[in-house]
Amino acid sequence: MKLTVVGCSGSFPSAESACSSYLVEADGFRLLLDLGNGALGELQRHCGLYDLDAIFLSHLHADHCIDMCAYFVARYYRHDGGRCDPLPVFGPEGTEHRLTTAYADTPSASSMSEVFDFHTVKPSTFELGPFTVHTERVAHPVEAYGIRIEHGGKVLTYSGDTGVSPALDELARDADLFLCEAAFTHGKENIPDLHLNGREAGETAARAGARRLVLTHIPPWTDPQVNVADAREVYDGPVDLAAPRQTYEI
Repeated sequence: MKLTVVGCSGSFPSAESACSSYLVEADGFRLLLDLGNGALGELQRHCGLYDLDAIFLSHLHADHCIDMCAYFVARYYRHDGGRCDPLPVFGPEGTEHRLTTAYADTPSASSMSEVFDFHTVKPSTFELGPFTVHTERVAHPVEAYGIRIEHGGKVLTYSGDTGVSPALDELARDADLFLCEAAFTHGKENIPDLHLNGREAGETAARAGARRLVLTHIPPWTDPQVNVADAREVYDGPVDLAAPRQTYEI
């Protein structure tokens, strides 16, 4: 598997990065994890607008899904080649309605589904292209899911947005790469079931036996190096900081 960081800023885009979006590729199949503010433009550095095979939306906060509205425009109003066939989109219950409401002026109430084939995510295991995918609900104020992606004996886990969660521990069990949010700073913010801090991300990776930890979703107002240092205090494996255009071979 190849993981490309499209965007990794938390809450809103920073001067350096779009919000959450990650491209996972294997055997010619392209799966996009989230499409937050500003990510559609950056995505085009890494693949064509019409080259995705599926999208997974971890939850429906804007910094993880709002560029789906812009992507709808690109797919629905494409003139060269005609309108795109529906692209599989996996998201929490109500994803189609939420995106239609956000766009606010689609030609009809069903226009989104003309270019997106919506599937409701629940805790489950299923095959998606060359991947075996396992999803679990994690701890966040809205319905939110983490995802475990397996291919060729390797495992990539993406936390989405979450507080400390036993479900996340299991998703990350023995993962070769654990892409984990660390929006909060240890000793500063302490709001249960909202976000992890760097220390909590490191503790989760340690409990799960993950082989590599990559911290992401750090807001522009947070010092990411503090979160990296906090993670390294409690986790013995390699700790990286996600950055736009960074790639990992898994």
